[in-house]
Amino acid sequence: MEQRTEIADLGEFALIHHLTKNIEFNNASSVLGVGDDAAIIDHFGKQTVITTDLLLEGIHFDLMYTPLKHLGYKAVVVNLSDIYAMNASPTQITVSIGISNRFSVEALSEFYEGIYFACEKYGVDLIGGDTSSSLKGFVISVTAIGEVSPNQFVKRSTAQKGDLICVSGDLGGAFLGLTLMEREKKIYQENPQVQPDLENESYIVGRLLKPEARKDIIDFFVANNIVPTSMMDVSDGLSSEVLHLCKASSLGCRIYEEKLPIADLSRQAAYKFGLDPTVCALNGGEDYELIFTLKPEDHDKIVLNEEISVIGYTTDLEEGVKLLTKGGNTFDITAQGWNAFQ
Repeated sequence: MEQRTEIADLGEFALIHHLTKNIEFNNASSVLGVGDDAAIIDHFGKQTVITTDLLLEGIHFDLMYTPLKHLGYKAVVVNLSDIYAMNASPTQITVSIGISNRFSVEALSEFYEGIYFACEKYGVDLIGGDTSSSLKGFVISVTAIGEVSPNQFVKRSTAQKGDLICVSGDLGGAFLGLTLMEREKKIYQENPQVQPDLENESYIVGRLLKPEARKDIIDFFVANNIVPTSMMDVSDGLSSEVLHLCKASSLGCRIYEEKLPIADLSRQAAYKFGLDPTVCALNGGEDYELIFTLKPEDHDKIVLNEEISVIGYTTDLEEGVKLLTKGGNTFDITAQGWNAFQ
């Protein structure tokens, strides 16, 4: 039988010590971390970028099919994605959690294993946080801090007419992973002896449970002397993000359906579930890809990067935000992605 240590047996300070005792810093900017009243960072003349995310059990994740280690990893990655979306490099995170007594010390150690794995992979330091009791499930708040050379950050509101609209990676996979997991959960609840059938769907399940932030794209920009004219990450669905960019920059756009990057495995899964892959790519959330605009003269720099797709271009505001379908029809793009307050 697995060992179970009650959190109450340790107390808050001993729990924090247990979860954070092996921290080693990766960044010179991390001056002081866990153990004092506050952490100290020094970005040596660079500008500091800060973002924070709240993840609530039952709203943002379901522990019935989300392993705690994956949840810890994802909680970090979704914040790092926001730092990269500003054309910045993440350097530190803080993690605060609210927990009930149904979690053991061992379960929390598993969650933190995922956090440390993400920190190691992306070279960021865990420098603080808080723990509290929660009466309503597992609550996670992560703050990510990053740095950027003075005024090299990229906003949503600075696209220009005629810019190329680009997206990294592929879209719709995480939504399809969620669709599969919710289907299997329903079957299990109705019939607990039926084992979940995730056969051959490791790609879309991975897109949901273990997303990656696009550090490689930011590194590519640096290596090729590219500064996007605007950028954000794709967390609420492409249609929603395209509308955000266009609204912030007072522009319209044309997006081409045939240019949307959809992985073959995602496409096959969509057909299997009776869904339209284009709708999944446009309206599914949690892909954590980057959407950005580039000056047309930068096209030759990105043409050989298979991780970047040009999906359209910006237009005058009066021309609207439009999707051109494979069949030659034109539709208004509407935001049907994730809504936090549905």
